[in-house]
Amino acid sequence: MKSILGTLAITAALAIAGPAVAQENPRVGGAAMSAQMNIVENAMNSPIHTTLVAAVQAADLAGTLQSPGPFTVFAPTNSAFGDLPSGTVDTLLMPENKAQLVKVLTAHVVPGTLSAADIMERAEANGGSFSVTTVSGDALGIYVQNGYVYVRDENGGVARVTIADVNQSNGVIHVVNGVLVPQ
Repeated sequence: MKSILGTLAITAALAIAGPAVAQENPRVGGAAMSAQMNIVENAMNSPIHTTLVAAVQAADLAGTLQSPGPFTVFAPTNSAFGDLPSGTVDTLLMPENKAQLVKVLTAHVVPGTLSAADIMERAEANGGSFSVTTVSGDALGIYVQNGYVYVRDENGGVARVTIADVNQSNGVIHVVNGVLVPQ
């Protein structure tokens, strides 16, 4: 397992060599992402994050996510929100549920920048997994399995990172295929 994680860390490090070698950000939903733009600006350009953008705006978190940060955001896709029980998103977007929406959204945000290489390194150093505390104060477990990075919420829900290292002017986004639900 350790040699696999070592190989993944090297692969991740090569894949995110960064601006010094003029490597471009990955495209998200077919849209170009700019490392010179902030988290909100890039999310607004992503056709697979319209639900997330609407939720961030309804929660009045756009200003926070446009601040210098840095932040690591595990960004659920429209499809991930669509996998929630029917009516959940509509209910969360109601003004009277703003506090709950803020809690859910900030459970996807970790202070600081955590790149794929950082994730691989920390996972390898900790037997394949580690935990982080989100802006909401909740814990996320992050682990590597079969070459994929997974994030587990406090309820046992798991999301897989589908696009890593979308660099932003104020942090990094990792696109995930599930919504992380705090307790």
